[in-house]
Amino acid sequence: MNSRHGEFLWLLAVQALEYTNAMNIATPIHAKSEKPDNRVGHTACPHDCPSTCALEVDISEDGRIGRVRGANDHSYTSGVICAKVARYAERLYHPDRLMHPLRRTGAKGAGHWQQISWDDALDEIAEAFVKAEARDGSEAIWPYFYAGTMGWVQRDSIDRLRHAKRYSGFFSSICTNPAWTGFTMATGTLRGPDPREMGRTDCVVIWGTNAVSTQVNVMTHAIKSRKERGAKIVVIDIYDNPTMKQADMALIVRPGTDAALACAVMHIAFRDGYADRAYMARYADDPEGLEAHLKTKTPQWAAAITGLSVEEIEAFASLVGTTKKTFFRLGYGFTRQRNGAVAMHAAASIATVLGSWQYEGGGAFHSNSDIFRLNSAELTGRSMKDADIRMLDQSQIGRVLTGDAVALRHRGPVTAMLIQNTNPANIAPEQRLVRRGFARDDLFVAVHEQFMTETAEIADIVIPATMFVEHDDIYRAGGQNHILLGPKLVEPPPTVRTNLFVIEELAKRLGVADRPGFGFTAREMVDRILESSGLPDYNHFLEHKWFDRQPAFEEAHYLNGFAHPDGKFHFRPDWINQPAPNKPPAAIGALGPHAALPAFPDQVDVIEVADLEHPFRLATSPARNFLNSSFSETKTSRQKEGRPEVMINPADAEANGIAHGDLVRIGNSRGDLRIHARITTEVKSGVLIAEGLWPNKAHVNGEGINVLTGADPVAPYGGAAVHDNKVWLRRDAA
Repeated sequence: MNSRHGEFLWLLAVQALEYTNAMNIATPIHAKSEKPDNRVGHTACPHDCPSTCALEVDISEDGRIGRVRGANDHSYTSGVICAKVARYAERLYHPDRLMHPLRRTGAKGAGHWQQISWDDALDEIAEAFVKAEARDGSEAIWPYFYAGTMGWVQRDSIDRLRHAKRYSGFFSSICTNPAWTGFTMATGTLRGPDPREMGRTDCVVIWGTNAVSTQVNVMTHAIKSRKERGAKIVVIDIYDNPTMKQADMALIVRPGTDAALACAVMHIAFRDGYADRAYMARYADDPEGLEAHLKTKTPQWAAAITGLSVEEIEAFASLVGTTKKTFFRLGYGFTRQRNGAVAMHAAASIATVLGSWQYEGGGAFHSNSDIFRLNSAELTGRSMKDADIRMLDQSQIGRVLTGDAVALRHRGPVTAMLIQNTNPANIAPEQRLVRRGFARDDLFVAVHEQFMTETAEIADIVIPATMFVEHDDIYRAGGQNHILLGPKLVEPPPTVRTNLFVIEELAKRLGVADRPGFGFTAREMVDRILESSGLPDYNHFLEHKWFDRQPAFEEAHYLNGFAHPDGKFHFRPDWINQPAPNKPPAAIGALGPHAALPAFPDQVDVIEVADLEHPFRLATSPARNFLNSSFSETKTSRQKEGRPEVMINPADAEANGIAHGDLVRIGNSRGDLRIHARITTEVKSGVLIAEGLWPNKAHVNGEGINVLTGADPVAPYGGAAVHDNKVWLRRDAA
């Protein structure tokens, strides 16, 4: 497809770029430019990571980016970023970057394309949408997007087109729902102590997030406390990952058993006098009921469930019980089980039993998403939203596209899609259904992308997208406390267009460009968001780069009461009626086995428990050099990751006749795949870890790990349990 590279001759000079900025843990990349003639641009990392790092980007006289580093003067980023973003020039100037609109000319997925003009591409997309609506109604079109960029304007403008045209709704379930639901069941809102307090604490508990690989700034602040205060770092996870190797206390639990550990810690706190009864009497809903409930949740009980020893559980409980300034940094990973919301609620409850919230450097933190109060009503076209339009679950795209009546809300088929900022043919659960759905001859798909992803490969029209330094946007940081500006720093290739451009041009062709919110540039929309949110304007952000939204100590630590109407932390959650940040609409209602959810924190085995036929538990944990499916196209990231592998404990390997490097087959009721074995003591017996996310085609038979993951929703408000899979394992006989 040489035509795609016609515009890339201007990029050849950057092939000799040196990527000397690969980082160790919490190692700053200094802000001074290596080349005195370079100017420095200020922006924010756009990728789906809680850190949303403040960046400094060297820009040469001829308008190309060079070194990318963390901003030293940003109090959370503190000059530290991950290595994959530090080498962003490798991605921006990649020779395989999409450069022209393309039309499919052969069978779906066959790789035959014709270069076309932007006008032709947009005309054909609009025409396909008009035909689908005329034939099947407006709900037959499903705009589908997610977090390939976290910039508000370039990510969320697609919803404005959706609402203006009454296209099918989008229930964005795949990532955050179990974690957000569990935390807000406890606190009533999604905020917590200033995350910079991890640098002013005496103990940091990093629970269910491999921070070294996925959000290195957590380690920046935790290690600061260790160096300056002698703080202990506790890591709780399901395998011996790079964050575990930084821990003073490392607790490896069986997947899906985190709530059992939390309950045993609280049992010990009540038993040994660590529980702050005065604090709970003022701030909690039913501490007496919780204490009675926990009487049987002994360390012995939890040890049998979690795989930890009684001694490990006792030591952990003693450490946090005697350390008033304990900061519980709760991640997403341990909530991607079918009992994930319950596990998050239980882990957050420890901080309330101990009264940790009262102290600087204490309390529980998951996300600050509720502190920013950015008004997205005009951006997303909320005034045009019709509650009668069906909402389709992002995680169940395979079921939607293969005609599952429940997934379709008992309405008609989806026959046209526009996809931005996501790669469902790689990242969505139940991949065999997803691929079968995309292969339908009656389904029109347009994909707006930066690379020829596996989703783009099976599209009808592919159009090239800008990258974050090539357009204006604004960002908010769930894992920290700032709103950050991401101004356009360099010119994009002349044939590449922004997400906003595509939405605006389709609105014109579909007859809704006169509706509220259309007709503004990205910079104008940023200003409108800021003005309606009571914030300084674009020019202020251009000068100051970011705006700190961290609430006062009393609010962040809930010293004025928690955010429930009664002002209490809820040990007894209302799993069905409680508001949550992304609660399904009434037309969908509660999801999953919600009737099984416990009245108090507890271990609830709605997970895929291993059995005789499926004796292993598989988790699809993130790799250090990829971010979901992003960066899997860059040479350095692929070289560092090597190849798709499944991690197997030596005892399990020996029992199954498997040697290091062997091809093995793993499977369950959803499918099976072939993958190379990595024999390692980093995983416990009975647990398999496949770090990714590799493209499907990087695997031996062209089918990747999400063939094995399920799309049944996590109770009570949905989500994808991608780390919760029972599987069989055998040495491949081929």
